[in-house]
Amino acid sequence: MAKEMKYRHYLHGGDYNPEQWLDRPDILQKDIEYFKKAHINTVSVGIFSWAVLEPEEGKYNFDWLEEIINNLYKEGIYTILATPSGARPKWMADKYEEVLRMDPDRTRRFFGGRHNHCFTSPVYREKVHAIDKKLAERFGKHPAVMLWHISNEFGGECHCPLCQAKFREWLKEKYGTIENLNKRWCTTFWSHIYNSFDQIESPSTKGENELHALKLDWKRFVTDQTIDFIKNEVDAIREGGSELPVTANLMYDYDGLDYKKFKDVLDIVSWDNYPGWHKKEEYLTAVDAEMQHDLMRSIRKEPFLLMESCPASPNWQKVSKAKHPGLLMNASLQAIAHGSDSAQFFQIRASRGSFEKFHGAVIDHYGGDDTRIFREVTDTGIALQTLTAADVPASSVHAPAAVLYDMESRWAMEDAKGPRNEGLFYHEAALKSYQAFRKNGLNTDIINMDQDLTGYQIIAAPMLYMFRSGIEQKLRTFVQNGGILIMTYWSGIVNETDLCHLGGTPHHLIDVLGIRSEEIDGLYDNQCNHMVPASNNFMTLPATYLCTHLCDLVQLKGAVPLMQYADNFYAGYPALTVHKYGDGLAFYLCADAEDTFYYDFYRQIIQEQELPVIMDHIPEGIEVSSRSSGRQEFIFAQNYTDSPIPFTLPGHAQILFGQYDGTIKEYSTLIYQMEVKS
Repeated sequence: MAKEMKYRHYLHGGDYNPEQWLDRPDILQKDIEYFKKAHINTVSVGIFSWAVLEPEEGKYNFDWLEEIINNLYKEGIYTILATPSGARPKWMADKYEEVLRMDPDRTRRFFGGRHNHCFTSPVYREKVHAIDKKLAERFGKHPAVMLWHISNEFGGECHCPLCQAKFREWLKEKYGTIENLNKRWCTTFWSHIYNSFDQIESPSTKGENELHALKLDWKRFVTDQTIDFIKNEVDAIREGGSELPVTANLMYDYDGLDYKKFKDVLDIVSWDNYPGWHKKEEYLTAVDAEMQHDLMRSIRKEPFLLMESCPASPNWQKVSKAKHPGLLMNASLQAIAHGSDSAQFFQIRASRGSFEKFHGAVIDHYGGDDTRIFREVTDTGIALQTLTAADVPASSVHAPAAVLYDMESRWAMEDAKGPRNEGLFYHEAALKSYQAFRKNGLNTDIINMDQDLTGYQIIAAPMLYMFRSGIEQKLRTFVQNGGILIMTYWSGIVNETDLCHLGGTPHHLIDVLGIRSEEIDGLYDNQCNHMVPASNNFMTLPATYLCTHLCDLVQLKGAVPLMQYADNFYAGYPALTVHKYGDGLAFYLCADAEDTFYYDFYRQIIQEQELPVIMDHIPEGIEVSSRSSGRQEFIFAQNYTDSPIPFTLPGHAQILFGQYDGTIKEYSTLIYQMEVKS
């Protein structure tokens, strides 16, 4: 059992690569001076250091790392120590070909890149285990080391013979018999029946690539095998005598792995945040980022860490846009507002060469502290100290609302072949509900079908194509007990192996929702329909709303129509319905409606049901979040526009941070606290 990482302050720092500067002790010494000036208290080291840590097989060189850690610790700077498995040394690839990945076309990769490893290879696991254990023996009880950073941004897959064999074992354990697999995969289609597990190959464009259940299970296997690889690393750390907690830095909306399954293998969730600022309205970019913060917090329902963010501009985006003044701090404090215990950057000192030499850094190639970026990082460190002094780290985020956003369902839906193969816009659909909750003042979790629904008052389930993990019964119970459910088109269509449900959809919820889906119309990108109020619409939604992409045609089975279609042959059909079931309400949205509809619709529900909002009216362009300690509520109000926005501060509010003159300044944050009402 890992020790809990106990600290009463926010972590401020980021990725540091001192192995690139071992020939410049003057720079390493100067860095520490800069760290102290910028109020940096934590750095992550060792992430890509394997070739320096083990320059030859079995010959370890840890002295330089210990010297770095010691020198940092003398100045009060702690270390998050990484395992180096994200990029292996050249000698290993030369000696052991099996450690290199094989692509879906069964071609072995050459040495290079990152995460170019087979996660099944016994050799690679052995080498990773060995160096991880050695690192744990050397540093696992060092007073400066506070957390293990496992590898870096896990992702990708391997199709080598070792992985094929492991995949077949995984399938046999799941299905038991080949007859059961054939039935649940519907292999009679196109005459693709398997006679044994040994015949099964991973998906490939050169082979089987249209058997949806195969592709779905392969993605599940890749997640499970990645988790097993992480367990191998954690086991090595524990064998080395370290009980420190472990984390792994996850990525934005990454669809190659099901992050929700990382809950039990990571003690702390962390992630890397790189929004594409200045491409569209900043508020919209900010909302997308905050949804990812809430997703990461929701994995364990605990505080998380912002492991990486760019202090300036990333080098790998299509255009490297400089952050406008104030945006660095705003983005850092956004993470804190949504439950992070850190604001950290990649990178602290810029690399001189190779792929990331022009990636933004706290200390750039000039090497001084008189830059705009350095000043803003310093100001962020001061802000975090201010919040620490106010005991904000002891607070947490409490969410009465949740959005169901399920990766397995997404995998299946995006491979469904209909009703739109030009884009189903699942992420966008989830974001619409999330944004509407947030703009109406509700803290919101992002959950999947495996998670408990207890404690939520309102749940949005957009495009829940696949029903699994007993979600039908969970949602039924939720509504019956007084919850408010908003389900949308293209939900409850298939089971966990992507077999279509028989007997009507949404599967086993027809009586709860009071509707049955009859058919769905896929609209071309240049087509649209409209939703207009139905007669006797008790919600009094007054406007006409645009809808695109998908329009579900439903039969009423007890539900009351609130909106109806205005165009096409299905004009007059219900477009939004409500049905009372038990003590709760079940809404069904039939079409992909515009953002404005979601805001208006959710606002009426929230007001009528008297849900616990942070504030009644949030000005356009302002993002509001709250954290509570039980006694105090901390409100974060953030302006993501280039102009001041009028903002009414409650009379009993006490300002903790930020400037306030009746407005919130452009690209700035106002944080205030209020006594929690008993």
